[in-house]
Amino acid sequence: MGGARGAAVVVGAGVGGLATAIGLRRAGWQVTVLERRTAPERYGTAFGIHPTAQAALDRLGLGDALRARAVPYRGARIRRPDGRVLAALPLERIERKAGRPELLISRPYLIDALLDRLDGLGGVEISYGRHLTDPAGLGADLVVGADGINSTVRTAHFGGRSRPREVGTVAWIGIAGFETGCYGETWGEGRFFGMTPVEPGRTNWYATVPAATTAGPEASATTRPAAPAGAAEHLRAAFAGWHDPVPRVLAETDPATWIRYEMRHLHPALSSFTAAGRVALVGDAAHAMTPNLGQGACTALLDAEALTRAVAWAGPPRLPAALRAYDAERPRSAQRVAFASRNLHRLVTARRPALRDALIGLLPGAGEPGR
Repeated sequence: MGGARGAAVVVGAGVGGLATAIGLRRAGWQVTVLERRTAPERYGTAFGIHPTAQAALDRLGLGDALRARAVPYRGARIRRPDGRVLAALPLERIERKAGRPELLISRPYLIDALLDRLDGLGGVEISYGRHLTDPAGLGADLVVGADGINSTVRTAHFGGRSRPREVGTVAWIGIAGFETGCYGETWGEGRFFGMTPVEPGRTNWYATVPAATTAGPEASATTRPAAPAGAAEHLRAAFAGWHDPVPRVLAETDPATWIRYEMRHLHPALSSFTAAGRVALVGDAAHAMTPNLGQGACTALLDAEALTRAVAWAGPPRLPAALRAYDAERPRSAQRVAFASRNLHRLVTARRPALRDALIGLLPGAGEPGR
């Protein structure tokens, strides 16, 4: 890798932070990763990886590791609670256009693949249990905020106007210990339920309900909260009478393994992802979005690859120009995805779904039989 381009500090060891650290190290930067958690965050369910994000992982040298554990996502449908198919998700069109399918990978597998790649590169220090009180005081040539929706780097360098906002719904996610063979999303009144493959013998599921439906602790920075007393019954009641296998998934999945979080997004949108000629944001720190399009991990990976590509040629004297190049490439694209995801959330959680379902029913694949 030759002589070091400069010293970089990446704040956050999630998907975006670890991918950024890999790209910077490959480009010859000296890299330190600071993470407030005391250990790698391996809990979670599945990430959908779009072909564009797969290409970014290829450029970071991680494509083979992804494909070794990922499964293709095909044949998914949008349904009503009675099981009637409203439309097909555009997965076949995506695959035809890109020449490769959408992939799904367990979150722990992706985190481990990123950590293994960093270990293979060498020369990267990951410091766990670091609670920053003064991100503005970090003395590195380059500071990357990859510290999520509650980013301290964003607050320190961009102010508090853009901040997390609740959208009025709660999401629950989990893994069922069997394959349902019924994939996609079911849209009801103010709530929806989704299922995807994740690996042989298991199904990734997620459920979203109005915030008042199931009370409980939010997912924190350091723990995976279990379902509180009574929450499982409330969630199961919210989807009682829905088509098979929705009730069965909830009945046969241990609530102690469920993860609950308040759905939030970053608003208003940041106009720039860089500051002071030496600070850049990636992932949720820059554009946290509702998960309706399944693009959170993808946009973080695209940010990481674009940033590290931009600074690959730049030492500290040329860093401001490199960050301007990153800023010219990523904010508009990422914010467009975030805006679309928020609008889809409004559509999916409509309290009067008749018009919504009629409009969705005009799409290709509407009303087709079967699973």
